[in-house]
Amino acid sequence: MRVEWEREYVDYATAGMERLKRLAYTLCGDVHSASDLVQGTLVRLYERWPRVRGVEHVDAYVNKMLLRQFLMERRRPWARIRLSATLPETAAPARTDDERATLVAAMRRLPPRQRAVLVLRFLYDLPVVEVAALLGCGEGTVKSQSSRGLAMMRRLLDEPVAARTALGSSHGH
Repeated sequence: MRVEWEREYVDYATAGMERLKRLAYTLCGDVHSASDLVQGTLVRLYERWPRVRGVEHVDAYVNKMLLRQFLMERRRPWARIRLSATLPETAAPARTDDERATLVAAMRRLPPRQRAVLVLRFLYDLPVVEVAALLGCGEGTVKSQSSRGLAMMRRLLDEPVAARTALGSSHGH
C-alpha cells in the first residue's frame, strides 16, 4: 500500500511543481526563498499524503499549505534579515525603466498577509471567498487587506516620483 501512495505523491508533486514554484515566487519575490518554500511544503505534504490524497481538491489544500508555510516563515525573526552581495553604500541605483523590479520591490515591503492577499486576488485572480478559505480568515478581512495593500502599493510606487518632485522644488526648478 505504501508503494502505491508514494507513487501517487511523486506523480502529484512532479505535475504540480511548476505551479507551486510560480505561486511561491510570486509570494516571496526571490527564487531561492521560493524554492525553499516549495521544498518545505512538499516535505510536509509527503508526511500527510496518506490523508491528503483522499481530499476532494488537493491543489487547493496544497496551496493553503504553501501559504501557511509562507506566513509562518515570515513571522520568524530571521526572516527580517536581508543578505546582500553589495554594501548599502555601493548599491546600484534603482532602475526606473524596469517596472517589474519596481513592483517586486514594492511587494516585498508589504506585510506578508497583505502580500498574500494581493497575489491571490490580483495575480491569480481568485475570488474573495476562495482567498478567505485559503488564508483561514473572513471575507471582510480579505477585502480590508486588499484595500490596505493596494493603498500601500500606490504609496510605495509613488515614492520615487514624490522624492524627485520634492528635490526639484527645493532647488528652485
